[in-house]
Order: sequence, then C-alpha cells, then structure tokens
Amino acid sequence: MNESRGERSGPFRVGDRVQLTGPKGRMHTITLEPGKLFHSHKGGIAHDAVIGLPDGSVVANEVGVEYLALRPLLSDFVMSMPRGAAIVYPKDAAQILAQADVFPGATVVEAGVGSGALSLWLLRAIGPAGRLHSFERRDEFAEVARGNVATFHGRDPENWSITLGDLAEALPETVADGSVDRVVLDMLAPWECIGAVSRALKPGGVVLCYVATVTQLSRVAEAIRATGEYTDPAANETMVRGWHVQGLAVRPDHRMIAHTGFLITARRLAPDTVLPELKRRPSKTEFSDEDVEAWTPGALGERTVSDKALRKRVRAADTAAGHARAPIEEPPVDEAPGDAG
Repeated sequence: MNESRGERSGPFRVGDRVQLTGPKGRMHTITLEPGKLFHSHKGGIAHDAVIGLPDGSVVANEVGVEYLALRPLLSDFVMSMPRGAAIVYPKDAAQILAQADVFPGATVVEAGVGSGALSLWLLRAIGPAGRLHSFERRDEFAEVARGNVATFHGRDPENWSITLGDLAEALPETVADGSVDRVVLDMLAPWECIGAVSRALKPGGVVLCYVATVTQLSRVAEAIRATGEYTDPAANETMVRGWHVQGLAVRPDHRMIAHTGFLITARRLAPDTVLPELKRRPSKTEFSDEDVEAWTPGALGERTVSDKALRKRVRAADTAAGHARAPIEEPPVDEAPGDAG
C-alpha cells in the first residue's frame, strides 16, 4: 500500500484524521475508529457517523450542534502536531521549497530535523522517487519527528532516513561526494557544516540556511563567501499579513505573522571555478575576532525544552503514530441490485 493517509481523498475511512470545526471556529482533530465517540462540552459525535461521508461534509452531534468535517491540510497538521523543537512555519516552508527549488526525484539533505515539520514538506516535494536524508543531534527530537511523519503518512516513508549525530561528521559517511541536489540547514551554527555540505553537493546544487538572528545571518553569509565555492549568497525574510474581507469591510488584520527567520541561499560552483567579482559600493565588511566571538552558539543562546515536557511530547507523537500505522480498513463494496442469488 503506497497511499499516504495524509494525502488521500474521497470519503472518510477508518484511520483517517478528520478536523471538526465547531460553530465558533474551534477546531478538533480526531482519528476515525469504529464505535468511538468524540466528546466536547457541546455533546458527542459518533465516529461511525463521519465514516463514509465525503470530505467537506457537515455532521451534527447528539444535540444538533453542527460541525464541518475536513481532512486537515498539511499546514493544519504541522501547526497542531506534538513539538520537540520549534517548527518551521508553513510560510517559511513554502519559501524554502521555492527558493531551494526542491523538485520531484531530488536527493535532499536536511539538518536538524526538529519536530519533523520541514521533513513533511520536503517529502511531499520530492515525491516517492526522491530521497530525504535528515540529521539530528538529539534522539528525543528525532523520535518526535518520526512519530509526526508516521502519523501524517500512516507509515514510515521508505525514502526517508534520520541519522543521529553531527552533520559535519555524519554527512560524509551517509552520502557520496557530489551526490546531493539540495541541502537545507535549520540549525544554530550552520557555518560549521559548510565544508561537509560543499563536498556533498552537486555542481549547481543549492544550499539554504534558515537562521533566526542577524548575527547568524551575517556569520553564515561570510562563511559561504569564504569558501570561494558558491555564488554570492542571497538573503530574505517572509512576512504574511491576512486581510478581513466581508462585503465592503475590507481591511488588513490587526495581527500578522512577521519575522520567524531569515533564509539565505547560494549555489555550488563547478570545481576550480572562480566567481567573477561583483562591483559593490564601499561598505563596512571587515570584522574582528571579537565580532566572531559574539557570533558563537554560546553567545547567541539556544532555547531548550525541559526533559519532562520533551518526554510528554515523545509519548504523544508515538501514540499518534501507532494509530496511524494501523492497517487501513477499506469499506465494503455494496452489491449492485440484481446481483444477489
């Protein structure tokens, strides 16, 4: 069975994840099981009443309150799944796929894996013919990511692997030199891995770094330039502002998703290629050892999750994955009139 639970269509089936949206817009996500009952303070909904309905149906609970039933989009899933580490938001994931030009059949390297949000987007982009190599230093984060990916797909994707360890050391042992199409680095100090990435990338391949602060952005840009093996790096950030549209009342929302991180990209040059020097206006580009010290991971600081909270999230991801990995039960096919006897 090659079908992914998270990418199927048609009527709801046993094992599907369904997003129920109530009258006030509150969403609940359930996994359909025969004989089960979804409870809320507004009453219960039998899973059996949802199984077999078309996607996008309205179902009433036992006291008549109506809920909209939809399969969750990937963007819905990643925003609600258990988290070991901070996730890559959908707005940034979309830009990562576009700016790194991730294509079906590509061989992609990702580090670190975090909670698996970006892994899900990359797996969708490369398709079954591609290959995703993910690297993570912390075993707990890797476990959360495995559970989340298995929950969404209903299985462990055959074209995805997680390697525990430092990317700079583990990458040469995992992939052959010049065999990788794209590298995405979501880590505190990506400049420490540029050498290993350069050996793994094909000529013309793309390296993309996702960093949170301007000091990280500056440091990784200078590290890429210093190799002499890449095009001049380009950096940007993405901000999303929603709009309220109701009749003639059209205005921007009061809140927006602003800065979450910077994206910086560069392309691998062919061996022994010298990049033509760019003409620039004079600017302050020199930096001292003291400046570099201020950019170290210790000085930057790293937000951590408590061990207790992380263990809870690992259990939640494992439980969801266990339900999702259960065999898919196909609905019985009704006999056409006149076929019996």
